[in-house]
Amino acid sequence: MPRVFLSFRKPDSRWMRDRVHRALSDRLGAHEIFKSGQSIPPGADFAEILRRQAAQCELMCVLIGPGWTDARDEDGVRLLDRAHDWVRMEIATALRAGNRVVPVLLGDATMLPDASALPTEIAELARLQFIRVPETHLPEALQHLGDAVTALLPDIATGPVAEPGDRTASAADPEPSMTMTAHVSGGGSAYQAARDQTIRLA
Repeated sequence: MPRVFLSFRKPDSRWMRDRVHRALSDRLGAHEIFKSGQSIPPGADFAEILRRQAAQCELMCVLIGPGWTDARDEDGVRLLDRAHDWVRMEIATALRAGNRVVPVLLGDATMLPDASALPTEIAELARLQFIRVPETHLPEALQHLGDAVTALLPDIATGPVAEPGDRTASAADPEPSMTMTAHVSGGGSAYQAARDQTIRLA
């Protein structure tokens, strides 16, 4: 069973959210990360799986972007105020189970919600120490996040994890490689331009 549960609101900071998921999957192994859109198989009872995973995970990372707190439905009702809001239910389930819950703030200016802005059953979230993943210096921030998560799961394997079927380099590999991070200037934000690339030397 995955040990890390990523709780998120779908319309909120999708690019940053996907980078966090990729970074943690690379660091810990995709099998250790629960992300609803990718971890629930077709035809499965998603409500049951979400509740079970939230209750049994060792660590829940609540990914909070600028629109997380005030996101609303088509009638203008704030999503967090709906009793059946899945994000609210995930967090409440993890807190009741006594699991460690860590707010992860996406972006340079995102603030941790005040307790008064949260439903009573998840108001504790406002008192929990957060980790920030800023748009600026994103590779370093993702590294810091991976270090922090690894420290909270001390018996987990560290370093990039190769998934089944992936080709891994060995000492006998005759082709040396180097990795660089390319930063593209010009239009777009800094974090949208950052992408890890591996250069194979002929």
